[in-house]
Amino acid sequence: MRYYDVFNGDADGICALHQLRLAHPVESEVIAGLKRDIALLEYVPAVDGDLVNVLDVSLDRNRPALDAMLARGVIVHYFDHHYAGPIPVHPHLTAMIDESGSTCTSVLMDRHLRGRFRIWAVVGAFGDAMPDVALDLARPLGLSAEDLESLRELGESLNYNACGEAPEDVLIVPAELYRRVSFYPDPFELLRKEPVIAELSAERKADLDRAARLAPALSSPGADAWVLPDDRWSRRVSSTFANRLMLAEPHRAHAILTPSARGTYTVSVRSPRVPGALAAS
Repeated sequence: MRYYDVFNGDADGICALHQLRLAHPVESEVIAGLKRDIALLEYVPAVDGDLVNVLDVSLDRNRPALDAMLARGVIVHYFDHHYAGPIPVHPHLTAMIDESGSTCTSVLMDRHLRGRFRIWAVVGAFGDAMPDVALDLARPLGLSAEDLESLRELGESLNYNACGEAPEDVLIVPAELYRRVSFYPDPFELLRKEPVIAELSAERKADLDRAARLAPALSSPGADAWVLPDDRWSRRVSSTFANRLMLAEPHRAHAILTPSARGTYTVSVRSPRVPGALAAS
């Protein structure tokens, strides 16, 4: 049997896989993409009897490849919180999928492992812009306010690194970033000893400062739209900037448009988190 770990290269995917491999360490082939590279199962050469873990990528976007895997005898464990559509019923598929919008894949892995490595679920939830979920998870851990802020910074930096149109847009490709994280059961030791984390944090803050100096291209009582310049930093920061705006103004909608190399725009949208906000505005 060969093992394959397929995951979204953002904080949620990295922290979900890290929990799994801390609990069940095996030699596996890692397949990851940038945040928007989610049609990943077609790249997995698994055959009859192999086991594939899929984390934080939409089943709906990977359905044909998943069906083909199951048909050839591959065992698949699927963890995700995105839209899945109809979930196949198959003896080789175990699916832990929650589309409620109130959780993320790191939290689903935490449930699966009964909280054994919860601190990494906290990091993943912070990175996935779910601070309330992260704080609820962290409450039994007895962490200080300073420790929680460090975990928030770590999650946001891991998440930031996955945002880009191409590998040359980011500081380090997600598979390599996961490899470096995988050496550290303790996130605070990772923060102390791994230089790339400090580099990511500094680059993220610099890119956010660039974005914050721009004015919205369109502003209405209930929503803002921003158009970022055609630059690598824009492609890196678009999702992080959208999250920052959403958390700062949860009653408003936010859209971030970023030029792509294809001559189109990539759009990051954040809906209001306050029910009825747009209707009331």
